[in-house]
Parts: sequence; C-alpha cells; structure tokens
Amino acid sequence: MVKQRNIAVCIILTIITCGIYGIIWFISLTDDTRLVSGDNRLSGGKAFLLTIITCGIYSIYWAYQMGKALNQARVNRGLTPEDNSVLYLILSIFGLGIINYCLMQSELNNYADNNNNVVNTNNMGA
Repeated sequence: MVKQRNIAVCIILTIITCGIYGIIWFISLTDDTRLVSGDNRLSGGKAFLLTIITCGIYSIYWAYQMGKALNQARVNRGLTPEDNSVLYLILSIFGLGIINYCLMQSELNNYADNNNNVVNTNNMGA
C-alpha cells in the first residue's frame, strides 16, 4: 500500500538528519512507484545501491525512469498522460533532486488511500 507523506515534513526531516531521511524517502518513492505503476523492475534498494556504486550518476537515470513509471501509472488508471520524465531529468542534472522527490511524492499522494491503491478520481484535481 502506498503511504501518503507530508512533503514539508519529509523536507524538514531530510535537512535535520543531514540527508539520512532523504535516503529512506528515495527508497520509499521507488517502491511506491513500483506499486502504482506495476513495473516490477523498480526496486528502492537496488536503485540506492546503483546510485552509490556510480557515485550518483544512476540517480539521474533513476529520475527519468521514475517519470516514465509515474506516467504509466496515470495511463493504467485511465487518466490523462502527463510525462514529467524530462523535467525530472533536467532537475536531477542541475542538482535539484529534492524537488523531484517533492513532485513525485505529490503524485504518489494522489494514489495513496486505504483501498489498495484505488484512485479516487474526484480528488485528482485537488
């Protein structure tokens, strides 16, 4: 089940913990996106490990991949496609990954509910 997270609290926790919570958030974003998109190739632990091994280069590809997966989640639910993968890629290249996290979490919050990730389309515009 996708957990709804308060974006402001996530940012504050990331700052207070000197980025440690950011790692947890990164992994959670990846795993939640796997759930809503149905893309079983996504794994938070694997993405984090590859980011460490490549000295952060993988995180640029990860941002693009997450944009594609979130777009697929929208398509799977019959919503208007909104591919933000290039935006995520550009933000990541310029070192603004935390903005990516916020944008991704905002979209994931739309999918988070208590009914096994069934989206309430009445709340999508809010």
